[in-house]
Amino acid sequence: MIPEPRVIAWSEMESPIGPLTLAMTPRGICYIDFGAGERTQVELKVWARRRFRSVRLERLDRELEHVKKQLAEYFDGKRRRFDLPVDLYGTPFQLRVWRELKKIPYGEVRSYKELARAIGSPKAVRAVGGANNKNPVPILVPCHRVIGSNGSLVGYGGGLSIKEYLLKLEGAPLPQHPSKG
Repeated sequence: MIPEPRVIAWSEMESPIGPLTLAMTPRGICYIDFGAGERTQVELKVWARRRFRSVRLERLDRELEHVKKQLAEYFDGKRRRFDLPVDLYGTPFQLRVWRELKKIPYGEVRSYKELARAIGSPKAVRAVGGANNKNPVPILVPCHRVIGSNGSLVGYGGGLSIKEYLLKLEGAPLPQHPSKG
């Protein structure tokens, strides 16, 4: 059994896609949210309480400097891979999906259907989409690299404009926006 963290360190940073809220346990980065301030702090507290019986959130900016540095390098186009430990909490299915997401190379995309096949569950396309949506560490676990099977740019927790920005940053072939209608 994995010991429960007593403290989750959190911090905020500015980025080209707006502010980010970051959190980590002693085992690694466990949470990234688009935004900062009271709303994201409340969401972080809710997320932590769902996973741990007893945990304290502490703003520890210095503890997350190495995370901010790697994210800044990524946004500056100087980093293609992160070497940060990630501490993921999810169902066994979600963990399989998130591990597979980490295998998608920088600048490439995969469809939800391809992802479902890669984890050995070819009929679980919708479930893969659901796991993608619950990814607690976007960017580090690159769910932005997943597109619709028709090549369309669909679904992203931070919004499609952020997904498009990240794909452009990586030089990925840019899919089309979903058609309206």
